[in-house]
Amino acid sequence: MLSSSIDRITSLHKNNELQLLCFRLEEGGTLYAVNVFKVREIVRYRGTITQVVHDPGSILLGVVTIRNEIMPILDLRRWLYQDRANPEKNLVKEGIKGGDYLLMICEFSQFVVAIRIYESDRILPRHWSQIEAHNDSINYANPKINNRTRYFDGSIVLIVDVEKMLAEIFPWIVEEKVNEIEVLKPISTDKIVLLAEDSPVAMKMMRSILDKLQLRYHAFINGQQLLDYLFESKEPETIGAIITDLEMPVASGFEVIKQVKGNNRFSHIPIIVNSSMSGRSNEEMAKSLNADDFISKSNPREIEAAMRRYLG
Repeated sequence: MLSSSIDRITSLHKNNELQLLCFRLEEGGTLYAVNVFKVREIVRYRGTITQVVHDPGSILLGVVTIRNEIMPILDLRRWLYQDRANPEKNLVKEGIKGGDYLLMICEFSQFVVAIRIYESDRILPRHWSQIEAHNDSINYANPKINNRTRYFDGSIVLIVDVEKMLAEIFPWIVEEKVNEIEVLKPISTDKIVLLAEDSPVAMKMMRSILDKLQLRYHAFINGQQLLDYLFESKEPETIGAIITDLEMPVASGFEVIKQVKGNNRFSHIPIIVNSSMSGRSNEEMAKSLNADDFISKSNPREIEAAMRRYLG
């Protein structure tokens, strides 16, 4: 990534802001969004698709090679309508309509995936305080939308939990981490870890890791909750480390870093960024705000190593 792009992203995060790429899954339909910096590019693909699942209703449409890189194609609309209580449900009619494949190429924790969408829309700049938790299942069998915000005209934009989609479609991603958790060894410490994470999938994994390490911790679903707890603490010396996601409603991980490191009472506390935003640029951004470490999303071995480094 060019240094100018890194500077621009860093500037957004330092101001607790983000940019969302908005898109639709059908003509005139609901607006959805993902963080623009998780999107490499949007391409209209007319080439060969290699079918790897012979179920016409599968969310996995096949694999393609784009710029010499092999990646799976996922139908996001099918996933949103998938009913895990009825796995035999045929999802063909729920899929993206149209002959061409408009693909949103995304990267999450160094895993590259092509997500089929109907059309892309505008980039929506937002402050993290404008992002709110979304608990409504929007008529799907399972809630698959964590957060939402408002479009320029005031209409709702639903922010897709793509990490949850990947975990459901590719269970081996979770299984590999579960297997890695089994070999973790307890860490002996009287310190407490503070954890901020808004993704239910990532939170569950992080709890499993910290439990296996036999660490005491307090978990929060956004950065503001963590900050409120910390600033009200009468014994900051008991807090040994903070683990925070970057993308969270109300207050982002960058806001957590800025406020903790800017406060003399708490600036000594190590902060480990736990993010699916892959790439050296994000590590550089976190460290530019004085974060102490950067690990890929919920990686058991990396988390154990970081905890031993800062709590041992």
